[in-house]
Amino acid sequence: MRIILVFCGLTFCISSLSQESIEESISSLETSIANKKEEVLLLTQKVDSHKLLDIAERLEAMGWPSSEGELVKHSALALSYSEEHEMARWVAHIILDDVAEGRTSRTNDFRIDEMVSSGSSEEADYFLKSKDKAGEWEYDGYGYDRGHLAPSADFRWNQQALSESYFYSNMTPQNPDFNRGSWAELESYIRSYAIEYQVDLYIVTGPILNDDLVKVERSANRMSLPKYHYKVALDLKNGRAIGFLMPNEACEKPIEAYSLSVNEIEAKTGLDFFSAVPDEIEEKIESNSDYIAWLPQDQRGDVAMISPSKLGKDQYNTLQAYEFIDSKKKVEICGTVVSTFKSKNNNVFVNLDKKFPNTVFTVTVWAQNIANFSFSPEKELMGEKICVSGQVTRREGVMQMNLVNEKQVVVLYEGF
Repeated sequence: MRIILVFCGLTFCISSLSQESIEESISSLETSIANKKEEVLLLTQKVDSHKLLDIAERLEAMGWPSSEGELVKHSALALSYSEEHEMARWVAHIILDDVAEGRTSRTNDFRIDEMVSSGSSEEADYFLKSKDKAGEWEYDGYGYDRGHLAPSADFRWNQQALSESYFYSNMTPQNPDFNRGSWAELESYIRSYAIEYQVDLYIVTGPILNDDLVKVERSANRMSLPKYHYKVALDLKNGRAIGFLMPNEACEKPIEAYSLSVNEIEAKTGLDFFSAVPDEIEEKIESNSDYIAWLPQDQRGDVAMISPSKLGKDQYNTLQAYEFIDSKKKVEICGTVVSTFKSKNNNVFVNLDKKFPNTVFTVTVWAQNIANFSFSPEKELMGEKICVSGQVTRREGVMQMNLVNEKQVVVLYEGF
């Protein structure tokens, strides 16, 4: 009898082996595999160690946003800690393009940052914890989440880096609806860009801190309660930068409604982001507020809202339309038709600026009113910039306006 085994490209020829010999051979091969796994692990750790050193050097090379506060440098992030407010004024980190391959899970090892010389915020700034008679933990919360500034998911490529994101110095008190809703969406929004374009992104995040902020009353260290949080991102490879400023509350508008140029964020924070970038490059990318290139892939058919400066008196874009929801006031809303749909019941739906399923403003012509149109709205309006007049309502989070006749629609002139 002749047995042929193929393993790792090598062919082993074994003639009339005994059961004992086969078992010894298997044991030897398994040991070899285990040794290889250990070798791969050691090499991976060495690679990650070099990546962490590279991150630290590159972050510093970008220039720190300000010298105010205590500068604290961890392996994968750096921050400026404000003792007055008991939180970071800014946190800088890099989203590596290989974050898509990361498999490290949440560590949830929230802890005091021992590198903050004055002492960082702590668990008691967010809730009290005690054991009941049965020995189970009971939590007495203050109503705020421990909101990450540099999100843990941005570091899932390395256990040490991810664990560092759980220092309390990287937390701020955030409204739960904000932290779990629009803030989490923004984090995914930016991360998806890095993954799609396979680029490293330089990120700075923080709360807007000033003397007018109230304190969290039950906070052990009298922690301030931010009204706004910001995030700026820089893609050096493609020469793009974007900023976002969001209120610490449930945010009903689409993420891009909160986008600003980096220069605008600097004006509101008093910080100077990416100051070491050559001036001619810095000014070009930091003055640009075009968010379209940053949209997720499933929103790539969307267009930028029409600038208010281009609109006439009493005309508003789809962002400004939020101010008129259920006001019963007749207004004129303008935008670009990016998608249309005609149902089996002959109802027509026209979406402005953002297509389904990310729709923010839908113009509806019900079947009984189609006869009042001399054209097919779903065909003739596609791709056009239009203004529609009527009352703005909302259904399931989407703004709507019902049209009764074609006089409620104005197609803007070519080149508008």
